[in-house]
Amino acid sequence: MALFDEEKQKKQLDELHKQEEEELVASLAESKYHLPYVDLYRLGIDNEALRAIPHDEAVKMNVAPFKLFGKNIFIAVRTPSPELFQEIKDSMERINLIPVFYMASSASLNKVWDRYQEISMAESSKVGGLDISPEILRETAKKIEHMKDIEKLVIEALEGNKIHKISRILEIILAGAIAIKASDIHIEPEKDRGRLRLRLDGVLQDINFFGLDVYRLLNSRIKLLSGMKLTSKIAQDGRFSIMEDKEEISIRTSLIPGAYGESIVMRILDPKSIRVNLEEIGIEPYLFSIIEQEISKPNGLILVTGPTGSGKTTTLYAFLRKIYSPEIKIITIEDPIEYHLGGITQTQTNEKKGYDFLEGLRSALRQDPDVVMVGEIRDKETAEIAVQASLTGHIVFSTLHTNNAAGVIPRLIDLRVNPKVLVSALSLSLAQRLVRRLCLSCKKEYTPTEKEKDTIKLVMDSIKKEGKSLKNYKIDPVAPLKIFQAVGCGKCNNTGYKGRIGIFEAIKTNEAIEKIMPENPSEREIKKVASKQGILSMRQDGIVKILNGITSIEEVQSVVDLNEE
Repeated sequence: MALFDEEKQKKQLDELHKQEEEELVASLAESKYHLPYVDLYRLGIDNEALRAIPHDEAVKMNVAPFKLFGKNIFIAVRTPSPELFQEIKDSMERINLIPVFYMASSASLNKVWDRYQEISMAESSKVGGLDISPEILRETAKKIEHMKDIEKLVIEALEGNKIHKISRILEIILAGAIAIKASDIHIEPEKDRGRLRLRLDGVLQDINFFGLDVYRLLNSRIKLLSGMKLTSKIAQDGRFSIMEDKEEISIRTSLIPGAYGESIVMRILDPKSIRVNLEEIGIEPYLFSIIEQEISKPNGLILVTGPTGSGKTTTLYAFLRKIYSPEIKIITIEDPIEYHLGGITQTQTNEKKGYDFLEGLRSALRQDPDVVMVGEIRDKETAEIAVQASLTGHIVFSTLHTNNAAGVIPRLIDLRVNPKVLVSALSLSLAQRLVRRLCLSCKKEYTPTEKEKDTIKLVMDSIKKEGKSLKNYKIDPVAPLKIFQAVGCGKCNNTGYKGRIGIFEAIKTNEAIEKIMPENPSEREIKKVASKQGILSMRQDGIVKILNGITSIEEVQSVVDLNEE
């Protein structure tokens, strides 16, 4: 006698109905709606795509997001209509995503909706890239005061639920880096492990080591967020954004191939870090008064020099904010635009489209600006146009790669700028370096060594010899030397330093400089003439900051040769 298995029969009927529905949807997709058909039972579902459309909205609209690739989000719909497509397009546009539509069965949509239960909506990310919600950022930041807290949270996440482990680790790394004000995140593969480091006040600090499997998953996730090619093994650049309250923090990502995999560097472009007033960057009062006077003139060329990472962009932005007024037109040509400034027209160079600094400067001058900022003067043509612009009623700010302020004039002459024209164009050459500030909570006074005393005395004597008074910088030249060293405490992540400050020197184009300029003078000759201007040199400014307990002798020696005349 044959046995009737009701459960088995029901299963077979369900399978048959499912198959019929899939065939019907596939047929309608092609013939009626001209959309590609997708069977989501055969595909992996991307959790990041789910976070772009909340569960309730997906069910209400009868849609299912299933893949996120760069800025494209792939969305399955059950009943296509122009109104639905428009609603989704508008919604995705607000978060910088482009929808790509597919048609799918109800069973496929249900499979995706079930997946919503697997993702932690507490870690919700919804912008094209990763948008840590303000709540999560604040909650994570509350747990992070020191670098050790980041390490602890990453270890906890590594031991946690595997479904969203990588999302959580990336959240901790990004929220932690922003919380402790790190400027860069470095994720590097080594022979048998991955390494996480953060750059704090210009110095890299180790945070964590983890398995290469975690490194590879982080690598793929970061590529996806940054809009990079997942399979490419060549150097790539990309970017994504994080919303912190109402502030948009841009993350600029760079990948380069190495022996054990790709080195990942994420640069954090936090608008708060660039909002430094000119008064706060460490310029001594006399030089500050000269800069204030020069940037307020109706025309002239002002150049800032220093190596990469010496704060030149921050200084130029501080200049722009100091002089900004609705009555003047300011245009910048940058590579790339790192921070957005309100009320200022900012443009970005694009080598592929032929829009370099030279073409940018030419185009900017057609816009009748009062002030132009050129990211960098690299060649003869850009130098000539910048000089001409400064002679025709514009203020031009730019940067130049030289070691000091005295190197500006020889460098411009090397770029074939006519010295007789340069006399009228160049207003001010400024050079700078960044040093870490000693932590106010733990810095400790100590007796300098004989060698350190000799170095400090040598620089103090040069200040006196050039007719500058140490008393103007709150230093008693006859009192015993009082200097401080880094110790390290909880408030400064045990580094002994918290924050950074600039050390500066400048040369004003006065009558004495104008006289020697046409003779193609050497740096030494320019320094000798400029020493009578009453402006501190970088080594002198460094010593003043050491004697005022702002920084340590080790920090200044790492960026300036204190024994150089």
